[in-house]
Amino acid sequence: MLPAWIPGDVVLEATGAPGLDAVHGELLRQWGSSEVWRLSYGLRSVIVKRGTDTQSGEDAAYERYVVPLELPAPRLLSGAGGVLVLEDVGRVTLEQEPTAEGFLAAAELLAGIGDRAVSGPSGFPPERVKELAGRIGRISFDLSPLIEALAALHREEPLRVVHGDFVPKNLVTDGTRWTVVDWPLVYVAPYLSDLYTLVRDAVALGHDRGPIVGRYVEAAGADPSVVDRQVLVGGACFCLLALTFVIEEGTRTIPGSGEWVEPLLAELADVVGELS
Repeated sequence: MLPAWIPGDVVLEATGAPGLDAVHGELLRQWGSSEVWRLSYGLRSVIVKRGTDTQSGEDAAYERYVVPLELPAPRLLSGAGGVLVLEDVGRVTLEQEPTAEGFLAAAELLAGIGDRAVSGPSGFPPERVKELAGRIGRISFDLSPLIEALAALHREEPLRVVHGDFVPKNLVTDGTRWTVVDWPLVYVAPYLSDLYTLVRDAVALGHDRGPIVGRYVEAAGADPSVVDRQVLVGGACFCLLALTFVIEEGTRTIPGSGEWVEPLLAELADVVGELS
């Protein structure tokens, strides 16, 4: 049985089904802060999402960033009240099939996203480091190298779109093209936390870092030394955001997420150490 919050009129129009009782529902994700379904009738299908807390702002993200910048995201069919109906862009994620070719394609996709001209204000100015550290409350090491490096990037590099959760589960293919899904965390900053998280997961799966970063550098026409700095700063900022989420929301909405805190603190210390 489908949840009562699903907008039946939009689903019926998109799938061509004669009624909701003819629609096949497949639950893709159910956390405390989000619920995602694939609804299909024959060969036509859509994705329906409901989000709360940090997952509730995806319709606003589409309006502010995804649509005007023509980002490689699923087409929004309807969005209101935290419920979105989206184009179904494929059934295979990079998490399900973590091939080297897939990670290289994701690096190229990210370079294309970074080409979009965006304006401020930055979603992660240097002063936010201290703010988040205060909210986390468990950081015992010096964050000044991160603050200094982040300030330098704001002076020297343009702002670019940051997806905020650029990981294999959010990279989807239909066999021809790759699309990035789940955009509620999008903002702009001059660093490359998305490349950091992509490489982080690739290495954990046994892939080499070099070819992925190299493909990004080639596709973006970027200076490798600048990219390395942007990745380190982005990695540290990703860890701060992830820690804040886990401590303030994740422990309530995602079972077992409290176990992520100590590894994330260690990861943050390592990345900041590389910036020193």
